[in-house]
Amino acid sequence: MDAPSRLPEPDALTLLRSGEIELEGRLVDASNTTLRAFVSLDGVTARCVYKPISGERPLWDFPDGTLAGREVSAYLVSAATGWDLVPPTLLRDEGPLGPGMCQLWIDEPEGAQPLVGFVPARQLPAGWKRIASAQDEDGNPYSLAHADDPRLARLAVLDVVINNADRKGGHVLVGPDDRVYGVDHGVTFNVEPKLRTVLWGWTGAGLPDEAVDVLGRLTRDLKGALGDALRTHLTGHEVGRLRGRVRRLLENASFPEPGTDWPSVPWPPM
Repeated sequence: MDAPSRLPEPDALTLLRSGEIELEGRLVDASNTTLRAFVSLDGVTARCVYKPISGERPLWDFPDGTLAGREVSAYLVSAATGWDLVPPTLLRDEGPLGPGMCQLWIDEPEGAQPLVGFVPARQLPAGWKRIASAQDEDGNPYSLAHADDPRLARLAVLDVVINNADRKGGHVLVGPDDRVYGVDHGVTFNVEPKLRTVLWGWTGAGLPDEAVDVLGRLTRDLKGALGDALRTHLTGHEVGRLRGRVRRLLENASFPEPGTDWPSVPWPPM
């Protein structure tokens, strides 16, 4: 079975689009129907995540049947940044349970150290950023924290751009190629501010120079082919708000502050 790091992106997309899907099992902790599967084509087999549109749970603040398209849109924006933070993702017209999102599965290496998590309050790893305080069942103090890692900073910028309402720590993966991936982007691109994330460690800090360059490129791309591709999955209003978020990030040149009208950290955070 081919690992994601060994599959060039065009080949991965071809495999996801045209390969035969064999269901392996359901991820029972997911709120929507989320299935792990094997996808095979021309002697190449890889694992993938398959989320049929028919299994999407209705939400009061997102139109029914749009979550799969939002996952694909997050991938398109990620690919346009050049950071490739979202695994190859597309919308399949056919699948075992009908049309749905199909994304390459990322296997974290055994023993890989997480970059986000709860740590004893007095044992915060050097260089980690504290996000929130907590206690265990025995009253011992813990901190929700994340590493001060430029790969995470890129993901934090992406989350602002796509207005990610659910960046849990468990949605941050370190792949076998030592790259950081973000997954589970169904509740993104809302027209209302809904950013909820565990990656608040850079609040108020200036954006890295590379982020400024990337946002400038996104501004141009959103006026052309990227904007056209996104309108396949999002409304014109949603794409317009996306352009506005990119513009404001560039104007402020800093990571935003948490909002006051919406919980700033998802629950559960991990």
